[in-house]
Amino acid sequence: MNDLQEGDALHRSILITGCSSGIGAEAAHILRGRNWRVFPTARKQEDVDRLAAQGFEAYRLDYEDPATIRETAATVLDLTDGRLSAVFNNGAYAVPGALEDIPPEALRALFDANFIGWHDLTRQLIPAMRSNRSGRIVQCSSVLGFVALKFRGAYTASKFALEAYTDTLRQELKGSGLHVSLIEPGPIDTRFTQNTLANFDKWIGEEGLRSSVFRETYEKRRIRMESGEPGPFKLPPGAVVKRLVHALEAKRPKARYHVTIPTTVMAAAKRILPTVLLDKFCIRAADAEE
Repeated sequence: MNDLQEGDALHRSILITGCSSGIGAEAAHILRGRNWRVFPTARKQEDVDRLAAQGFEAYRLDYEDPATIRETAATVLDLTDGRLSAVFNNGAYAVPGALEDIPPEALRALFDANFIGWHDLTRQLIPAMRSNRSGRIVQCSSVLGFVALKFRGAYTASKFALEAYTDTLRQELKGSGLHVSLIEPGPIDTRFTQNTLANFDKWIGEEGLRSSVFRETYEKRRIRMESGEPGPFKLPPGAVVKRLVHALEAKRPKARYHVTIPTTVMAAAKRILPTVLLDKFCIRAADAEE
């Protein structure tokens, strides 16, 4: 048995963000089945209501809305008497397109949702965990947290920032009793692609599409993304949750967890290839999806 199971199984609790579907929803159900007290959150009230109807203690938390972060963190800490065991930062989205086509407002909003909000929530929970000399902070990053692919620059920048943030946090919390882990998935079968298309329409749209030098590429990518084809390496959300369980329950959790073959391949390529060859490899990988 591991350190969070011995004599404490009835008191394990976790706050999970981004639980409307996909990884977050899967994590909430699986961890509840493992005797965790789960506090799932979602951005939209209708998703919160649906989670509550499923028997969860669910709350609204939108990383772009500091008030919801503050209120949910305070409520969950109160409900656990300040002894929250873990947080899984998970909700994020992408704004696809070449960096030159992405307006600054889109980048600001994305960084609030994918990075600043994560920091806001995490720092509000750390003092209680420090007091208890126990806690797990798990961040859902991406293969795009350590390699860059064209037309994914906004999302990649936010995940690179998250990786640096998490590495720094792990160093600063050493010896405190808190453990910090990154999960780095490749392609996972969620609604991420549908949401990505909606964000393209919101921030670039028809006008941006007409004026972009990458118009032909965008049109090809849209056809592929709208087809909904799963892809040869795409895994279900449970593949991520499997690593999450280890990060939460193992006596010695890993700093990083790779999920899917593309993540493992990209990690090896980044380690052994010089920059000029890594660029060629990444460009070819991105072109293969066109």
